[in-house]
Amino acid sequence: MTEAAPAPDVLIAGCAAWLPPRVPAAEAVAAGRCDEALVASTGMVSVAVARDEPPPEMAARAARTALDRAGFDDVSLILHASFFYQGHDLWAPASYVQRVAVGNRCPAIEVGQVSNGGMAALGLAVDHLRGGAADGAEDRRVLVTTGDAFRPPGFDRWRSDPGTFYGDGGTALVLSSRRGFARVRSLATVSAPGLEAMHRGDDPFGHAPFAHRPVVDLDACKKDFLASRQVTRVIAASGAAQDAAVERALASAGVALGDVDRFVLPHLGRKRLRAGFLARFGIAEERTTWEWSRTVGHLGAGDQFAGFDHLVSSGTLAAGDLVVWMSVGAGFTYSCAVVEILEEPARRDAGAAA
Repeated sequence: MTEAAPAPDVLIAGCAAWLPPRVPAAEAVAAGRCDEALVASTGMVSVAVARDEPPPEMAARAARTALDRAGFDDVSLILHASFFYQGHDLWAPASYVQRVAVGNRCPAIEVGQVSNGGMAALGLAVDHLRGGAADGAEDRRVLVTTGDAFRPPGFDRWRSDPGTFYGDGGTALVLSSRRGFARVRSLATVSAPGLEAMHRGDDPFGHAPFAHRPVVDLDACKKDFLASRQVTRVIAASGAAQDAAVERALASAGVALGDVDRFVLPHLGRKRLRAGFLARFGIAEERTTWEWSRTVGHLGAGDQFAGFDHLVSSGTLAAGDLVVWMSVGAGFTYSCAVVEILEEPARRDAGAAA
């Protein structure tokens, strides 16, 4: 019996985040846009708030920076992930990113899956790169971007999802089958579709956006969902899927949680972060990007790329370090990736900014 050949490497050649100026949570409280008690429970300091920049433009700005850092001027696939409205109806934001940031004619595809969109796109990129390498193709390169802006009237960044404050910005990751400073050692995604109604509630299907609720209210949907279900079963189903994603990623990489140097987690408020990640997996807060993420807010599909870019930009990482990215998105889907730093990234200013 012949042994299977090892999976071809998937390398990270460049990363970037484009974030607008921060708005202090205290300012939102003073203006009556946010409750002081909620700010205290979340531990959030501020969130990034775009002026007029559309989400795909912020993604394109991050993409140009990531491509420049990677030293690439072309890619074979572009994937753009998002959470909220991209600025136009019946429109392809991935094609905008392609035209503005790259200008080539490769496939450019939009990826959904809300907060897990960036990780879902990363999974597709990994498959694309490994498939090409297995076929003996020359260097394949993938650009993965995210971009979101959580603007009224449809979304209230302070109240639409109590416990999480939402920030605006764009992120980008450039992957290669031949060259990079870090390696994606594993990636696992597990779905728990029995929980999909948690973000739908009892509302009937509408015929147009915001047909039933003029402003996104995830708390109301969650309460409707839980009213007819046993909370313990919901928690168990969620936890089982999350545990499976983490266990599969660690096993595939051949590592344990204790081997991991840094963790990039979703940009949630402290209470949710502790319950869903820190306490659950025994992760010390100082080994995460919390102190930075609490100043940025939840970037929709882009938390993992932005958090990794922050670690790279701040000079925190060294060759041999292991970084675990964890993610969760409505649906529900849970993802976990193990990334190994192959060489110390050049220290630079902390991401791109407005």
